[in-house]
Amino acid sequence: MKSKILVLVTFFAGFVVSPALAQMGDGGAANTPRLNTTDRFVPVIGRNGMVTSREKMASQVGADILKAGGNAVDAGVAVGFALAVTYPQAGNIGGGGFMVIHLAEENKSIAIDYREMAPSRAHRDMYLNEDGSVDNDRSKYGALAAGVPGTVAGMVHALENYGTMSLAEVIKPAYDLANDGFPMYNYLQSSLNGRKERLMENEAAAKVFYKADGSSYDYGEVLKQKDLAWSLKQIMDGGKDAFYKGEIAKRIVADQKAHGGLIMMDDMAAYVAKERPAIVGEYKGHKVVTMPPPSSGGVHLVQIMNMLENDNLKEKGHNSAATLHLYIEAMRQAYADRSKYLGDPDFSDVPVAELTSKEYAALTRAQIPTDKSRRSTDVAPALNLIAESPDTTHYSVMDKHGNAVSNTYTLNFSYGNHMMAEGTGIMMNNEMDDFSAKPGTPNGYGLIGGEANSVQPKKRPLSSMTPTIVLKDDKPFFVTGSPGGSTIITVVLQSVFNVLEFDMNAMHALAAPRIHHQWLPDAVMVEEGVSKDTTDILKNMGHVLAPMRFTLGSLSTIMYRDGIFYGASDIRSMDSGAVGVD
Repeated sequence: MKSKILVLVTFFAGFVVSPALAQMGDGGAANTPRLNTTDRFVPVIGRNGMVTSREKMASQVGADILKAGGNAVDAGVAVGFALAVTYPQAGNIGGGGFMVIHLAEENKSIAIDYREMAPSRAHRDMYLNEDGSVDNDRSKYGALAAGVPGTVAGMVHALENYGTMSLAEVIKPAYDLANDGFPMYNYLQSSLNGRKERLMENEAAAKVFYKADGSSYDYGEVLKQKDLAWSLKQIMDGGKDAFYKGEIAKRIVADQKAHGGLIMMDDMAAYVAKERPAIVGEYKGHKVVTMPPPSSGGVHLVQIMNMLENDNLKEKGHNSAATLHLYIEAMRQAYADRSKYLGDPDFSDVPVAELTSKEYAALTRAQIPTDKSRRSTDVAPALNLIAESPDTTHYSVMDKHGNAVSNTYTLNFSYGNHMMAEGTGIMMNNEMDDFSAKPGTPNGYGLIGGEANSVQPKKRPLSSMTPTIVLKDDKPFFVTGSPGGSTIITVVLQSVFNVLEFDMNAMHALAAPRIHHQWLPDAVMVEEGVSKDTTDILKNMGHVLAPMRFTLGSLSTIMYRDGIFYGASDIRSMDSGAVGVD
């Protein structure tokens, strides 16, 4: 017996210390995958590019575009249109979002804002009852909840300025999926069944997503979307104007008028996507390139990273109580600031430079106690100035030339306002709920907003979407982003820390358990997988832990190192997919 034990111990000791076994591919050989034998989570590998998204048919569309010679922008736009077909609860041409692009040849990063816009007849009290209370249903469901869609303008802007292929070429795969149909897959079947009661109330949506007798499509049955195929063909042939000034716009406006909405032809024709200066944070030799306002995500991602840059998180340990305590308190401060300062920069002076400065980070970090929790009622927006959904979706793309796209877009709630514009196949958003219907009151995600995010005509609502590209030596190293409403910022934050601080690979970085705190309500969400010992310590420090009702986010990430692309789609998400290009 003793000799057998000795043999086992010798075997495992040799396994642990052997460099050849401990790091496969170590030695720096280009185009050789680097996979540590201790990794429990293994990413998808590609040698000439990578696409990762919430739905694998759309990921394959992007990979096929790369194989055909397109660049990351071509593939990113193709995925955006494909998801409108295969992932209709969030993929869209009736919503809006944000795209961050890095162009390798110019070493230039770009942020494209194609967020929805309030109609010209919108006003700050449009969701208030006579007694001044907020009518939440009016801002969430029905035609009055929709803002002017921005997705088509954003995709066309990106393609025309930074792509290499024609609009018809990149939309054709989405058109084919809509016109010819695709087999019903598990997650979409579950999603449509879960939203059936409300979707069936809208005749246009019911006609597309369910059978003529009202029954649901079964797994494997082909779902065709002929009206959506018509809309996609209009855009293929007529470009952006077909959507904003042509027959599609007329049908959207007619549907709005029929159901009490505010969007008019002038609103559609006036919509423009905007390029804005990307936020670029510096963190331990890396550049964190992310989205500026009207996204709050980039500002607060950089703010939190600045606050914790001088803490030795690796020494404290991944998801240790000491590390999570710092995460929670930094999150608490950032979301407090979000409530007051963030909004559409075309309407409000947003103090981006101050919030993302190292000096402000030092000031707010000094207020975090070492061994106890603060209460959110004691944490206020701290600047001394003189004068989002679980049903969003994200995808990431990298090509062999070093270009990268990080794109997050949304209808807000799953299937938006649950209304399809008659004759278009297009689900409309309910992004008006992302405004502060009444400053100081929470929106659908419990987020508090201030005057900077009040409803105004032609204004863009605040968002938490945080598409992000991390550069190492001025080259894309890690591309990440997530859906998740108000949790997006903290989910993206933890994916970046997992890579930069804890040396995780692309899959491990998103598989690790996550937490979330957003100032108010004053409670910490903690995913399964954080140990009871750790949560007990956090409770003893005074942190209030909230029962989990859902997992946090659904990351789509890509890492590039030594000539190899490593892709990962979140293991929390059924039917997601990363597709490598060889």
